Parts: sequence; structure tokens; C-alpha cells
Amino acid sequence: MAIIDVDRLSKSFDKLKAVDGVSFKVNEGEVFGLLGPNGAGKTTTIKMLTTLLPQTSGNAKVAGYDIRKQQNEIRKNIGIIFQDPSLDEDLTGRENLEFHAILYNIGRERRDAKIAEVLKLVELEDKADTLVRFYSGGMKRRLEIGRGLIHEPKVLFLDEPTVGLDPQTRRHIWDYIRRLNETSGTTLILTTHYIEEADYLCGRVAFVDHGKIVALDTPSALKNKLGGDVVSIQINAEDRKKFSQLFKGLKWVKRLSAHEDFIDINVEEGERRIPEVMVLASKHGLKILSVSLHKPSLEDVFIHYTGKTIREEEGNSFVQHMRAMRNRRNR
Repeated sequence: MAIIDVDRLSKSFDKLKAVDGVSFKVNEGEVFGLLGPNGAGKTTTIKMLTTLLPQTSGNAKVAGYDIRKQQNEIRKNIGIIFQDPSLDEDLTGRENLEFHAILYNIGRERRDAKIAEVLKLVELEDKADTLVRFYSGGMKRRLEIGRGLIHEPKVLFLDEPTVGLDPQTRRHIWDYIRRLNETSGTTLILTTHYIEEADYLCGRVAFVDHGKIVALDTPSALKNKLGGDVVSIQINAEDRKKFSQLFKGLKWVKRLSAHEDFIDINVEEGERRIPEVMVLASKHGLKILSVSLHKPSLEDVFIHYTGKTIREEEGNSFVQHMRAMRNRRNR
């Protein structure tokens, strides 16, 4: 059963279309990810679903309620973990939770029991009465997640839940999010630009690029669509066009894509094909700088659908954002 139903949802800012007619459904109890570079439209989508931003067109239902007409009902049924820190660092962990519970009109008796339950769930019982300013980055994130659960929401939105954390803390938060979903059954929808985060956490992933969903499926199904192995070849810039033309015509090359300094070719039995690639390139005077072999990843899927890595798309999105800001100032 779909607990989130998005139908051709769009959002425009002046002439910039941040979200462009996206449609998807999220099932109850699912961990669903919106994966894409910064500026792709992920956070704007979340803001519309959480009633923080009105849509330009299209519509959606969250927990059975219409985002246009039933905003108060939606707010009672969701929790939000913002990308930027939103804790009061002059309060203790317990006080942060208590303040949030009061906002949701949770009575004293139930409030104390719920705070104790959440502190145990996020493994902060021994730090409950410590000022948040003395928490580590990972502890703060866990407290924010716990705060988002204090009123028992049906859906928890996590906007870039591990951004700014070191790799070890990030992995700990991932494990915590997985346990949370398994034990509570809460539906989780998260945005991320970390390929490995989406692969590890999400039952299904939607690739978002320039405000559109370009692919949506389980991580394994998305990778299986590419099939075989990926031979990644680094080659001089002046040789890339010739290399692409040469290998595109070969029957055993399933797909070919270029990004940054590399050309990726999808083949079966990649170990056997690498020597053939080297010999054929040498025969035509093409100098290969490096070669590697791996199974298709979500990054390869993103490259397949967009022609760029997420990192390259982030750079393009930043340039577009700066141009839009400059155009607004010049009006």
C-alpha cells in the first residue's frame, strides 16, 4: 500500500524549474531514496511533500492526506530530519526531546515514557542530561532522528542525513537507520548524493537529475539492467572520440559512455576482454593511461542515464545556480 503518492509534481522559481513533473509512490514501511547531485531537485521535492513549500503544479498525498488541502493532517503524521542542524545546543538532549514533544501536545505521563523510549532507541541514555553543544556530530544526528520520532510519525523524511559526517560516523548512522526501519516499521524517505548510502539503505532508489526522475527501481535491478562488467579506461583527451567510434562498432561492447577522463564500456567476461581492448587500442595508435574492471555500480547507472557522474552534475548545478542568482541581481 502506498503511503506516499506523487503525481506530476512540479516547482518553479521564476524561470528555473527545480522539480519537473515527478511521479512516484512509496510503500508503507519502505526505505525509499531520492539520489542525485546537489541542486537536482531532491530537497525541493521533500519540502513540497512536508508542506514547507507550495507546489507550482501536480499534487501528492502523504499518509493519505492531500499536500494542497490537508497540510495540518500531514504535519501530524510526519517527522523531518533537516539537512542543516536544528537542535538547541543550549539545552540537554532530554530537553530538546521534551520541547519537541510539547509542541505535539504529548501529555506529561506519555511524554516522559516516550522520551525514555527514544533515548534508548538512539543509544543516548547516558548523555540525556548533557548539553547538546558537547555532543559529537554523530550523537547530534542520532538525537535529531530520535526527535523526529517522538510523536510516532507514519513517515520520517531525512534530507541528506549524513552530510558533513566522517566516513566512520556516517556508516554508524546508516546501520542505525536500517535498524530503525526494521524495528519500528516507520516509512523512511531520504535524499542523498552519496551513491553508497543509497545502495546500502534503500529498498528502491529514484535517480533525480535536473528536476526529473530519470530512473527508478531497486539498486540491484538498476545495476542488473547494465549487466556484465564495466571496463573503465583512462585515455588522452585527443584520442577519446576516435576510441569511442572504434569500440562502439564492436558486437561484444554492450554500452559505451564517456565521463571526465574515462570511457566505460559494458561487456561480458571483462577479464577476457581487457587484453583485446589493449591490443586493439595499440593497433590504432591509441594510448591507454589506465584500465580497471568492476561490476556495475549505481554510479555506472547514473552515468548511463545522464552521461555524467554525480560529481560532474554537482559542478554543473552549482554553475547554473550562480548564473540564476546573478540574473536575479541584474534585474
